[in-house]
Amino acid sequence: MHTEIRIQHEDFDMAQEYRRLLAHTENTGAVVSFCGLVRDRDSDVRLESLFLEHYPEVTENEIARIVSQAAERWPISACTVIHRVGTLSADEQIVLVLAASAHRKAAFAAAEYIMDYLKTEAPFWKKERFSDGLERWVEAKAADQTAAEQWKQP
Repeated sequence: MHTEIRIQHEDFDMAQEYRRLLAHTENTGAVVSFCGLVRDRDSDVRLESLFLEHYPEVTENEIARIVSQAAERWPISACTVIHRVGTLSADEQIVLVLAASAHRKAAFAAAEYIMDYLKTEAPFWKKERFSDGLERWVEAKAADQTAAEQWKQP
């Protein structure tokens, strides 16, 4: 299986990443893509920016572990995960997951699994800055943990 994992400040081009992924696959019947954006609000106050930091190498290794676990569960032939760090404004792209497989159900399941575990286990720290000047570190959300827990059901 071909895997590409990148943590970067720069934005990404989905079409370019899609073509790059396909260059490493054969007999692909489906590519599922998920592109996460920075929401402009999670409350009544508008979000100005989101700052993300990570531990280089540790974060990449954890994402590789998550992708490997997905590949053990579903027959995916290639996967790309790109996560941005630094200061991002509302509506900017923050994360991309591409999962390729011979079959769509495997590609959908693998992409969702990877996203659920990126949200709960990948070591990123996020700080929100709001239009009223308030700043706060983002805490883990129960809904994200619940989403990841579903994969542990037999």
